[in-house]
Amino acid sequence: MPIYKAPVEDITFLLNDVFQIDRYDNLPGFSDASADVREAILQEAAKFSEQVLQPLNHTGDLEGCTRHDDGRVTTPKGFRDAFKQLAEGGWLGLSGPQEFGGQGLPVTLSQSVNEFLISANMAFSMYGGLTMGAMAALLVHGSDEQKKTFVPRMMTGEWAGTMNLTEPHCGTDLGLMRTKAVKEADGTYKISGTKIFISGGEQDLTENIVHLVLAHIEGAPAGIKGVSLFVVPKRTINADGSPGAPNGVSCGSIEHKMGIHGNSTCVMNFDNAVGTLVGEENKGMAAMFVMMNEARLGVGVQGLAQSEVAYQNAAAYAKERLQGRALTGSVAKDKPADPIIVHPDVRRTLLSIRAFNEAARALVVWTSLKSDLAHRSDDPKERAAADDHMGLLTPVIKGVLTDMGFANAVSAQQMFGGHGYIVETGAEQFVRDARIAMIYEGANGIQALDLVGRKLARDGGRALTSFFNEVAAFAKDNAADEAMKPYLAPLDVAVKHLQQATMWLMQNAMAKPDNAGAASTDYMHLFGLVALGYMWARMAKVAQDKIASAGEQPYLKAKLVTGKFFMERMLPETALRLSRIQAGAGSVMELPAEAF
Repeated sequence: MPIYKAPVEDITFLLNDVFQIDRYDNLPGFSDASADVREAILQEAAKFSEQVLQPLNHTGDLEGCTRHDDGRVTTPKGFRDAFKQLAEGGWLGLSGPQEFGGQGLPVTLSQSVNEFLISANMAFSMYGGLTMGAMAALLVHGSDEQKKTFVPRMMTGEWAGTMNLTEPHCGTDLGLMRTKAVKEADGTYKISGTKIFISGGEQDLTENIVHLVLAHIEGAPAGIKGVSLFVVPKRTINADGSPGAPNGVSCGSIEHKMGIHGNSTCVMNFDNAVGTLVGEENKGMAAMFVMMNEARLGVGVQGLAQSEVAYQNAAAYAKERLQGRALTGSVAKDKPADPIIVHPDVRRTLLSIRAFNEAARALVVWTSLKSDLAHRSDDPKERAAADDHMGLLTPVIKGVLTDMGFANAVSAQQMFGGHGYIVETGAEQFVRDARIAMIYEGANGIQALDLVGRKLARDGGRALTSFFNEVAAFAKDNAADEAMKPYLAPLDVAVKHLQQATMWLMQNAMAKPDNAGAASTDYMHLFGLVALGYMWARMAKVAQDKIASAGEQPYLKAKLVTGKFFMERMLPETALRLSRIQAGAGSVMELPAEAF
């Protein structure tokens, strides 16, 4: 059966040593998250993930969710009790504002906790993840009354939240949606329409569900410019704040899908359901993007989390499975064969996954810290720089981490041979669950187009320039360190490849936009490789300094070797990505549509 151990030591290394989170004690909430508090929270999150959620992952996948004739949905056995523990433990409000019942701790810490929850049980974690995203949107764009009514109960897990965008005939192009809103005399709206693929749209975990719904108000401009956002609770709200009568919201069916069976992915029908406007009329996308950006970072973490749990199980199997003999001679002479961990290609596969995981985790922590700065710093320049970072890196984290998370889950499955294709090992579930992360919250091709088409040129390329400057400054500061050359020299080459690719796009995409479209996915992955390489350089520097001051430790030695592997075996892929980008769109667009 599958196993999972939360990477507490790795998170602690990143928070304490690489990013030195205590430097930010001047920010609200950071002084409350001292080193001992962080350690206690991470250990408790690990315990909850390993002992409560992980055992429900396999059984929840087999059982799935059930829709009853009256429209009710029941989640897998054990999910209700686990969600109660999640809520009572305060995990949903870990980084939420204290005025609404949250603990006010850094998002940097809560994202690390989220990785544990997702690795242990991705389907279960989505119920809380969407709730946190809905709270974020309401906190930024909701009225005082909406915040007061909904957020405290979502923070405590009494109520859950969802996001309702997609319709049967439209996905990414939300301007095509047909869900309508009719304004009533009392200022409320009657919402009617059908939404699909709604994660947690109906469930038996909470007494109410707060749906955030995109719709067109009657008479609004056509297309995306006429889209508004509404909060539509499953049950109406009584004067005392308690759930009232049913609100014209129902689950029409549960999608039969490839993975995440423990999450109820619903077709939701709104039949004159009463909703209230969030923000301004026809400005719904601005409000929903708050939730979508939160969700995209969370989905990037899903890619990392599935890669991590798949790696852990594959590595454990490789140390136990006997098959053949080492090329250099028998290792386990007392056994009929050697464990497959002795074989170079098995080690290459496992190290490729591990090297990605550790750098991706650093990238998530770094970007989460920027999120905290963007929302909590009182320095306008610091907030603006952090916001630039978030805008630039969000599509990279979502696209690259989920592409690689799925690929790594497949590679980990390969380590099991035929046993990876059957249910008992859990390897095939990691593959199935990881696959959705590449699709929802904006398919990865859309993330790549967003990066190339919008984020690079935003504010005159200010965010990209800042990224290049930071990497260059780090390289300059450590240029004289001989021990850093194995990390800095490959990074320098990769950065030059990214700069060449950027220049090529500047010179060739304006006159021929298809060049940008054809290059976008390769550019996103090229950028991702450079960002991951930068993370490895930073981790290597800290590991070397700690060894110099405190002596060699197995954890730090493994960190340096894994980082060197990344620089030697994975970062050189930037040359391939650059070559593809510079090939342009010619052969991509040459065939007529009917030839496909």
